[in-house]
Amino acid sequence: MARTEIKIGGFGGQGIILTGYIVGKAASIFDDKHATMTQAFGPEARGSACSSQLIVSDNTIRYPYVKNPQVMVIMSQEAFNKFSPQIDPYGTLLIEEELVDPNGLPDTIKLHKIPATRIAEELGRKIVLNIVMVGFFTAVTGLVSREAMRKAVETSVPKGTEELNLKAFERGYEWGMKQKTDKV
Repeated sequence: MARTEIKIGGFGGQGIILTGYIVGKAASIFDDKHATMTQAFGPEARGSACSSQLIVSDNTIRYPYVKNPQVMVIMSQEAFNKFSPQIDPYGTLLIEEELVDPNGLPDTIKLHKIPATRIAEELGRKIVLNIVMVGFFTAVTGLVSREAMRKAVETSVPKGTEELNLKAFERGYEWGMKQKTDKV
C-alpha cells in the first residue's frame, strides 16, 4: 500500500468523526502505518452532512488533505449526494444499504453494501452502526489489520460499552468477509 485516501460521510450523530478517528488510530498506533485525519461538519452538526477524511500510508504523509478518495464510506443519502462525485473513478464505495441509494455511479466503482443500522438494532443499540461499518471497512479494504482495528475500537469507545462495540465490529467484519467470498 502506498497512500490511500479515505472519506467517511454521513450525518451528525452517526459517529462519523469517531469512525475516522478509530481507523486512523488503528493504522498509526496499532498497525505501524502513517495516518492523518481532517473533519468537516455543518454548523448544525447533529443531523447535517459531515465527513472525516483520512490518509493511510506506509510512508510519511506530507500533504494531509484528501483530494481524490480511493475509498469512501457513506452512511446517509445527503452525504452520498454531496461526496460521491469526489470518489476516484476506480475507487471502492461502502454504503449503508438501507439509507443510501447509490444511483448514477460509474460501473468502474466497486460497490459494497451492508445494512449496518439493522445490524446495530439487532445488537440492541442503533448507535453502534458506525462500529458495524468499521468492521465492514476492515474486511472489505484490508487497509488495516483486524487486530489493530479491534484494539482501536476497544480503546476508543466509552468505558462499559467495549463488549457491545466489539460485537458490532465483528458483525460488520463477518458481513464484509462473506461479501468478499461471495464475489469470488
